[in-house]
Amino acid sequence: MGPLAGIRIVEIAGIGPGQFCGMLLADMGAELIRIERPQDSGAGSLIPPRYNLLNRSRPSVVLDLKSPASVEVVLALCENADALFEGFRPGVMERLGLGPQECLARNPKLVYGRMTGWGQSGPLAMNAGHDGNYIARAGALHGIGEPGRLPVLPANLLGDFGGGGMYLAMGLLAALLEASHSGKGQVVDAAMVDGVASLTTLLHGMQAGGMWSDERGDDLLNGGAPFYRCYETADEKAVVVCALEPQFFAELVAKLDLDHFDPATQFEKETWPMMAEQFAARFASESRAYWTTLFEDSDACVSPVLSMAEARKDKTLAARDTFVEVDGIVQPAPAPRFSRTPAREPIPPVRAADRKNLLVAWGIDRSLVDELA
Repeated sequence: MGPLAGIRIVEIAGIGPGQFCGMLLADMGAELIRIERPQDSGAGSLIPPRYNLLNRSRPSVVLDLKSPASVEVVLALCENADALFEGFRPGVMERLGLGPQECLARNPKLVYGRMTGWGQSGPLAMNAGHDGNYIARAGALHGIGEPGRLPVLPANLLGDFGGGGMYLAMGLLAALLEASHSGKGQVVDAAMVDGVASLTTLLHGMQAGGMWSDERGDDLLNGGAPFYRCYETADEKAVVVCALEPQFFAELVAKLDLDHFDPATQFEKETWPMMAEQFAARFASESRAYWTTLFEDSDACVSPVLSMAEARKDKTLAARDTFVEVDGIVQPAPAPRFSRTPAREPIPPVRAADRKNLLVAWGIDRSLVDELA
């Protein structure tokens, strides 16, 4: 089931971006085995296993990687795997005897993925960090927020998942595709700071062309433009307006009864303060439900700003089955979608009930499994 069916991947358990990468690959049908530490006291342990949805759709086993027998099990898993990925600081896997050199010696076609914040090299490579540190250093955080106020952290979506897990998954898949032609594996160095910087490519081009000032709330895509920002409604909720193109802007102002604003002058910044003031007054005059209904079948690009709880019940998303219920928990369905090889239905996060047979099924000699036990 899924376009990655038949691909085997060893996941050395981590939190955040590595987990997300593992979920994406499992959702697409890859067969993963997740190797957890005996006593995980990290941030991931703060979430009860049933609700740690990033661990869905793949079994986990507990191995003490400081044990020679456990290290041998992982190396043996590599012999029958297409890829392995880990999220430790540089040098940790080498000290465990599980670095790229040891793993590729067992399987020269293995793709070895490495997920870090600062990369495998550079002056900060050994430093700790979290999502906010990486998006700040990469220049992405600076422009997020309101003018004259501090930047606003966009949860951990941009660094951990956008610049981290997604880029690791893409790198692994690219290297797997190349290995299928060359017969040779390689190391994928996925650093969140690199991924976030890559995500800002459009903005660097705009700034070079004089179209991006890099100031909070001043630019076209960060709330500076009155036709690309959020507005409060009469019931103290919010809608977002994203009418960038002139034809969409024309429909927006027509539906707002503000069609004295000429689409031909839409991008003249001196008009923006007055335009924003009138847009704000108009949206504040009616409820979010009113505006949602008014713009429902419109190309004006106006949408209600929903909470996660509201999104789970939204009729538009329900029509696409964007959310599914698994084990009593409503959660996002796998994405994207495929016409011929549909993604796997999510399976609740679970630690393998019979890790002996799981390891044997992965080709580990039963005598080694018995020694480990």
